[in-house]
Amino acid sequence: MTNVLDLRPVLFINGFLLLILAAAMGIPAAVDAWSENLDWEVFLAGASATGFLGGTLILGSRPGGRFRLESRSAFLLTVSAWALGALCAALPFAFSVLDMSFTDSVFEAMSGLTTSGATVIVGLDAAPKGILLWRALLNWLGGLGIIVMAVAILPLLRIGGMQLFKMESSDKTEKIGPRVSQVAMSVVAVYALLTGLSAVAFWAAGMGRFDALCHAMSALSTGGFSTSDESLGHWGSGARWVAVASMVLGGSPFPLFVTVWSRRRTVLLEDSQFRTYLGLLAFFAVLLGVWRWASSDWSLGDSLREAAFGVVSVVTTTGFVTGDVTRWGSFAHVAFFLLAFVGGCTGSTSGAIKIFRWQVLFQMAKVQVKRLLHPHGVFVIDFNRRRVTDPVVDSVLAFVILYIVIFAVHVVLLTMTGVDLVTALSGSASALGNGGPGVGDLTGGGSGYRRLPDAAKWVLAFEMLVGRLEVFTVLVLFTKTFWRE
Repeated sequence: MTNVLDLRPVLFINGFLLLILAAAMGIPAAVDAWSENLDWEVFLAGASATGFLGGTLILGSRPGGRFRLESRSAFLLTVSAWALGALCAALPFAFSVLDMSFTDSVFEAMSGLTTSGATVIVGLDAAPKGILLWRALLNWLGGLGIIVMAVAILPLLRIGGMQLFKMESSDKTEKIGPRVSQVAMSVVAVYALLTGLSAVAFWAAGMGRFDALCHAMSALSTGGFSTSDESLGHWGSGARWVAVASMVLGGSPFPLFVTVWSRRRTVLLEDSQFRTYLGLLAFFAVLLGVWRWASSDWSLGDSLREAAFGVVSVVTTTGFVTGDVTRWGSFAHVAFFLLAFVGGCTGSTSGAIKIFRWQVLFQMAKVQVKRLLHPHGVFVIDFNRRRVTDPVVDSVLAFVILYIVIFAVHVVLLTMTGVDLVTALSGSASALGNGGPGVGDLTGGGSGYRRLPDAAKWVLAFEMLVGRLEVFTVLVLFTKTFWRE
C-alpha cells in the first residue's frame, strides 16, 4: 500500500517562511532609502517577488483543516525551506549595484542563510548599507532557523543521534508538540536578547552603531559576515574580545539558556557538552597562543589574544578573521584544519560534527578498549548521566562516517573543477562545516571565493546546504524509498 506524500503542509509553511523573508527585505530597503541609495528599489522588487511567491504558495496549498507535519513532510520542508529561501534571498544581490552574477548571488545567499560566512564580494567597506545589513540579516535569520530546527525538527527525524535531545512530552508522537513549540518561542526571545546585548557591547568597544548591529547578528549566529574586507581586523582588540564572547555564546546550547532564564538554575555548568566545549576552546587557545609566542616576535598577551580569537572562530564555525593565518606556519594550519571538524554544541548556531557526537565516539572507543581487557564486563555509554541507547550510538557513528565520506567526495569534485588540492581540502571542510574562510591560494582571505570557478561555487553551495541540514536530511531525498513509501 502506497502512502502518498501530502505536499500541502510543506508548501503552506514554505509560503509563510517566504513572507517572513520578504518582510525582512523591507529593513535594508528602508536603510537604503534613508541613505538615499537607489538599491532600495532592488530590495522592494525582491520583497514583492518573494512575497508574491509566498502568498501564492499559501493560497494554493491551504489545507482544509488542521494538518500533521509527519516525518517525510518534515524532511522535505527542511530542505526546501533552505533551498527556496536561498534562491529568493539572492535577488537583492543579483540586481544590486554590485552587479553580481546569478552564481555569485546564490552562493552569497546560501552562505548567509547557512551561516557559513564565505563571501564573493570585494569592497565591503564601500558597499551600500542595505547590502551589508541584508548579509547580516541572512546570518541572523539562518542562525535562528538552525536553532529551531535542532529543537523541533531534527530530534523528530532521529538525525545523527539528535533523538537524544527529544522533548519528553513528545517522545511518543510523530508530530511537533506544544512543549517543543513553547521552547522554540523561548529560544527566539533569548536569541534576540543576546543579539541586542552583543550589539551594545560592540558599540561600547568602539564600533559605530550600524557596524555593531551587523557584527552582533553575524557573531551570535556564528555566520561570520562582516562589514569590512578586513573582517574584525579592521577594529581594535576590544571589539575582538566582544566577538570572542559572542561567538562562544553562539556555539553554546540555546535551549539551556532558556532553562537558565525560566528556572534560574545553573544547568549550563552541569551540562557535560558545554563543559567539554569550554575546555576544548581554552586548551587549544593556550596551546596555539604559547606556540605562536615561542615561534615569533609577538608578545605573550598578543599571541594568546589572537589564538583565542582564531580558535573560537574556527570551532564555532563563525569564520571571522583578524589577519592572514597562512603566516602562522604549518602547525597552525593543521590545528585549524582539524578544529574545523569539531563544531560547537547541539542546539547552537554552529556547524560541523558537534561536541556531543565526539563525546559519544570517544566513549565508544573507551568501551571497546575495556571490552578487550574485560570480555565479560558490561559497559554503558552515557551522556549527561543518561544512558545512550544503541540506536543513538549507531546514528552518531553513521553520521560521522557519512560526514567524512561527503567531505572526501566534494574534495574530488572541487579538484575536477580545476581547484588545487589544498584549496579543495580547506574549501570542502569549511563548506561542509559552515565555517567560511579556509586556506590556500583561493580561499585564504575574506573574498578568496570570488576567484573560484563557477562550477566550484555550485559544489560548495550544495555542500553548505548538506552540512547545515545535518547531512541525512538532504541525502534522504535522493533515495527511492523516501518517494515510494
